[in-house]
This record gives sequence, structure tokens and C-alpha cells, in this order.
Amino acid sequence: MESSDLIMRIPTSFRIVVIVLLAVLAHFTVQGLKRLSRWMLTLKLEAEASTTESFTRRYPKVATVTTILVSGLNFVIYFMAIGLILREFKVSLTAYLASASVIGLAVGFGLQGLVQDVIIGLTLIFSDALNIEDVVELSGQIGKVENIGLRFTTIVNLHGQQIYVPNRNITMISRFRRGAIRGYVDIQVPDEIEEKTVTEAVKSMATGLYNQQKSIILEKPELFGVKEAKGGNWRYLRVKFRLWPGQSAIIETTFKQRVIDFMKKLYPAYADWMITISYRVE
Repeated sequence: MESSDLIMRIPTSFRIVVIVLLAVLAHFTVQGLKRLSRWMLTLKLEAEASTTESFTRRYPKVATVTTILVSGLNFVIYFMAIGLILREFKVSLTAYLASASVIGLAVGFGLQGLVQDVIIGLTLIFSDALNIEDVVELSGQIGKVENIGLRFTTIVNLHGQQIYVPNRNITMISRFRRGAIRGYVDIQVPDEIEEKTVTEAVKSMATGLYNQQKSIILEKPELFGVKEAKGGNWRYLRVKFRLWPGQSAIIETTFKQRVIDFMKKLYPAYADWMITISYRVE
């Protein structure tokens, strides 16, 4: 007796139960894989000096490959589940796979973007161009890489928004060293102003701004003290900021203006050009 005859003899109610079970099993398997991958990516590992660091930071390549493997497994599970469900409707698995191949060839020209997404996604991973937790600029958007999938790369921006960038749209990647930019503010200190007065006031303003804008200023600002300029006869106080990329305006406008207003109270001739801001690596 052929398998099709056996299927015909199975009661309809039993087939419905099988279909429901297959759908539920596929759904919960996929959700379980997603939960497992999220757990692994957020796992905290012991580091030096009794501190911890995330799994993704210690093993960025493994974390990156994991995301794309989960995406691929999810597709395979759903694809097979649909095939098994169709079998309960008397559709042969062989016919299902064959039709899937024919349809895939037929619409392949119309899905060139999808193919590009997959190929570029794989290239990004295995060429080490992109890793989970990197802070990057993609297609004009700045954020931390959260996921690299078969079709989209997901980044989270300053406001916590998830941005899905199609892999085929990634033509240029700007990676920020250590996930930030460093801004150096050099404040010229006239001889008429005491070093201690300036240092305490600037430190207070920088710390206050940091406490207000911790999502933009990523670390407490660092002061290097008043120093003599090489080859000149003037002094300056340097302050270092570690900033979220693209958010330098907060020191170019807010912080700089506060310092200028304070310095003019002590030295009315103080000018805007006496404060310079530059950006560079440490």
C-alpha cells in the first residue's frame, strides 16, 4: 500500500492536530533559538580585576556568525515545517521541493536584491568588516551594530532606535575606534587669571555637562592642567571629552559658550578664538 493511501485513511481531525502541532513546534523552536542566541550575546564573562565584560565584546566574530546562523536556521525550520504541513494536505514533499526550486529560478531575477543582501551579509562577516557591538556609520546612520542577518544589518542609534539597513545598501563602513570620538578643548588662560580658579570652574562645568548628557558624553571629562604652550608665551588648559559620534556640537556650542561667559567675567577682553577644539585619537 502506498504512503498516499495511508494518508487518505488518516482521519481529518487527526491531520488537523498534526498540522497544529507542526506549526506550534516550528514556532517555538524558532523562538527558542532566538532566545538562546540573545542569552549568549548578553552573557557576562569574568575579566581581570574582578570585572565582567559581555560575550560579544570578548568574542565579536563568534557573536556575529551566531546571528547569521540563527537567521539561516529559522528559515530552514519554517521551510521544512511548511513542507510537512502541505504533506498533510496530500502534497508530496518531492513536489514541494521541486516547485520551490522552479519558483526560485522563476523569480530569481526579480529577487536580485535579496540575493545581494545575503551575499553581502556573508562577505561583511567573513571579511571582518563588521562585528557585533561595533559603533559604525552605515548609509548615513550612526549606531551600535546589534545584529547582522541574511537581509538586514541592525544598528541601534543614540536614541535607542533600531535601524534596519539592507545589506545591499552598505557601500561604505565607517568604524569608530573604541566606539567613540575624542574631542580636545584647549582653553587659553591669560596671565591675569589664577590657574586654580580656572581649573576648578572648568572642571565643575565639564562635570555638570557630563551629568546632564551621559548618553552623549560617554565618560567623565578629563582635565590635563594648565600648561605652557611650546614656542609661545601663553598658557592653556586642556579638557578631553569622549563623545558619541556625530554629537560634537555639545562641546562646540554649549560647553564652549559657558567657558567663554565665565572667562569674560574674569577677563573682559577674552575672545572666542582663545578656545580651540580638535578631534583626534589618543
